[in-house]
Amino acid sequence: MKTADFDFDLPPDRIAEHPAKPRDAARLLDVAERLHDRTVRDLPALLEPGDLMVVNDTRVIPARLDGRRGEVRVEITLHKREGEREWATFARPGKRLKPGDVIAIADDFAAEVVAKDGMEVRLRFSKGGPELMEALHRHGRMPLPPYIRREADEQDAADYQTVFAAREGAVAAPTAGLHFTPELLAALDARGIRRVPVTLHVGAGTFLPVKVDDIAEHRMHSEWGEISAETAEAINATRAAGGRIVSVGTTALRILETAGLDDRSIRAFSGDTDIFITPGYRFKIVDLLVTNFHLPRSTLFMLVCAFAGMDTMKAAYAHAIGQNYRFFSYGDASLLRRV
Repeated sequence: MKTADFDFDLPPDRIAEHPAKPRDAARLLDVAERLHDRTVRDLPALLEPGDLMVVNDTRVIPARLDGRRGEVRVEITLHKREGEREWATFARPGKRLKPGDVIAIADDFAAEVVAKDGMEVRLRFSKGGPELMEALHRHGRMPLPPYIRREADEQDAADYQTVFAAREGAVAAPTAGLHFTPELLAALDARGIRRVPVTLHVGAGTFLPVKVDDIAEHRMHSEWGEISAETAEAINATRAAGGRIVSVGTTALRILETAGLDDRSIRAFSGDTDIFITPGYRFKIVDLLVTNFHLPRSTLFMLVCAFAGMDTMKAAYAHAIGQNYRFFSYGDASLLRRV
């Protein structure tokens, strides 16, 4: 298939700069046999007792740093942890950076370029482990996506974090989870919808455009994830009892499908995944998907087309654009059913 098959026109004013207040007041496009305009607060009524919701418990770190290489200002966005002190990053401007260069971030905090691979710059920081994380919290800021055309502010420290956030390591939010509130979780509990966590530390590579014409030639970014034995057991038990698996977000879906087996059971998992889901993929685990509206020509729009059907999703997105739904990380949501 061609990347152009997944293109659509999106008016710039549909891109959300701030989230809905309160979070669960966001709109929800219910994509079933017909399209229904709802709100996220309607979600409990759209699910059934015995369904199992899977959420991503990753926590976003302040992954954007400002530094200097000599007199040149350098903006660093962490991408993927590669060791105690090392991270794969994106740097702007990065073209002139070379191994051995040192980027000064603060008087007691710096990073050395150890390797370059295309757009990616591997850095070794002067601090490691908890000291590195403490330095990031002191000197970094929330890494808002590139399509949000403003600087992160103090409110984003809360807004760009889900209620499920527990394990630090993501450099982008699992945005479907941003819609959930304690009140919505209580309503889901009352409905008999159980909930289990997985972890996928979302990397900045999620925002990289697909630059090849043939999607089979796209090199998918890698991210680290984990599914506990307890979560795997709960999923298998739900499936055996006839319940459905509801993934909150494409990040949870990607780690679930990575660990899924051909008999539609799942195993515990810990490690990297670069799964790239496109139309024709046979889903093993997920039955329903709560997800935001994604970029044209993106791997995530390809994923939702694979999940719910390309014609269905093109019609859903055309409806969403026509009805002024808000797109991307701080935007509205959709509820999709597996074809």
